[in-house]
Amino acid sequence: MTTEFYTIPGQDKIMRAHLGETLMGFVVLAFAGLFLAYALGVAGLGGAHGAYGLTARFGEAGGLQPGAKVTISGVKVGSVSAVTIDPKTFLAVIRVSMDQAVQVPSDSTAKITSDGLLGGSHIAIAPGGAADNLKPGGEISNTQGTVDLFGLIGQVMRPHDAAPAPTPSATPAAKTPAALPDMGGQ
Repeated sequence: MTTEFYTIPGQDKIMRAHLGETLMGFVVLAFAGLFLAYALGVAGLGGAHGAYGLTARFGEAGGLQPGAKVTISGVKVGSVSAVTIDPKTFLAVIRVSMDQAVQVPSDSTAKITSDGLLGGSHIAIAPGGAADNLKPGGEISNTQGTVDLFGLIGQVMRPHDAAPAPTPSATPAAKTPAALPDMGGQ
């Protein structure tokens, strides 16, 4: 028994068109994968190789998010890996992942700063002068939380603690000659 295959006129063109679409799909997926790898690398989320962790506790985290940069002298040296709260002290506990090549002195100060008026927040570390460095898993003890910029502007606009201005008295007794200073008998 012989099996005959029936061919449809123009079937070769259809097969070639599907092959072209399939190859184009693979090219698009390859570029999407490369873009994703690049984006994760730029954001600092692509698995920090050669990194070590440090912890810092702040009274006010000010919207700091995981993935925010950590800088020393304006140069990115790490990123925020976690933002949690200590249930006993109610302090914001920030865990950062630091570049292995950058060693932080033990008396350094970490402060949360704003990237601008409308920008996000990041951690700026001011290196101390101690001879010993923080060990992996160590804690930065000198911290300064974020400043509430809108709260400061509100205090300037509406000072609450200022003493009320004295109001002039409307009573005629305040304008009597007894209330005026003595001018030496004149």
